[in-house]
Amino acid sequence: MQKPSFDPGLTQQVNGALRRAINKDGSFNVERRGTSWRDIHPYLHLINASWPAFLSIIFSAYLVVNTLFAVVYFSLGRGELQGTDAPSSFGRFMNDFFFSAHTLTTVGYGIYAPTGIEANSVAAFEAMVGLMGFALATGLLFGRVSKPSARIGFSPRALVAPYQDQSSLQFRIVNLRSNVLIELQASLLLMTVEGTPLTRRYTALPLERERVYFFPLTWTVVHPIDESSPLFGKTPEQLQALQAEVLILIKAFDETFSQTVNARFSYRYDEIEWGAKFSPAFKIDGDGDMILEVDRVGEFARVEAAGR
Repeated sequence: MQKPSFDPGLTQQVNGALRRAINKDGSFNVERRGTSWRDIHPYLHLINASWPAFLSIIFSAYLVVNTLFAVVYFSLGRGELQGTDAPSSFGRFMNDFFFSAHTLTTVGYGIYAPTGIEANSVAAFEAMVGLMGFALATGLLFGRVSKPSARIGFSPRALVAPYQDQSSLQFRIVNLRSNVLIELQASLLLMTVEGTPLTRRYTALPLERERVYFFPLTWTVVHPIDESSPLFGKTPEQLQALQAEVLILIKAFDETFSQTVNARFSYRYDEIEWGAKFSPAFKIDGDGDMILEVDRVGEFARVEAAGR
């Protein structure tokens, strides 16, 4: 029985040139189509949305709900809401809108008040909607704030740098936040497109050091390019022909949340710099304290290329 080939979950089938497998933000380069509205989970969408998108959705929902209730109050007529009458229809609608905002938020300034049964019924229902809506928004806000996540910065380019008597593939990472990460572990895969018919192949890249205990500074992750490495003897042109991409998974334990966090990244063949080494990103000041310059994580200098 033939042993199945290794597939990390990104498929081996090739039906076109793939731009990249993992995007720069760590997301997978997969566009989902063919789903229905039943497959959409609003909570997951709002938890994972960016902060600008999340705040825009909450603010838009607030305006829409108040506008809908204002339309209902306006349609009830002039006598149903006390204090909302105005010389123009637009002015009365705006007063109805502000009454809706007061009711939805349970502020109740006392300027406007419902007088009829219909208006009181709508106001009571809106107050319930407001309580439930703001409870949901508060829960979403807490979920976003308390959600553990890794903010690990990767060097913009990976390097083929000298290593002992040969060369190595290197990239550098840094913790962009002030929280404490410990027990970091790195895993690398080389994805290439080769064979007949064309197939995506994945090869694990052994590391000089797969894990570190502490992460207060930078960590230069190194894959030695020796005779056993799939990169041994390869040139930039050959990696381009193979559509090579280095897939990276970083795992760490976050002491703040007491949970495991992870980060994903990748380097394509054209994001690998040959014949270079990273410049120091930290130093010791006159008082003997270590100074980490986070914005220098990607700085490198040219060196004489070592043997491949």
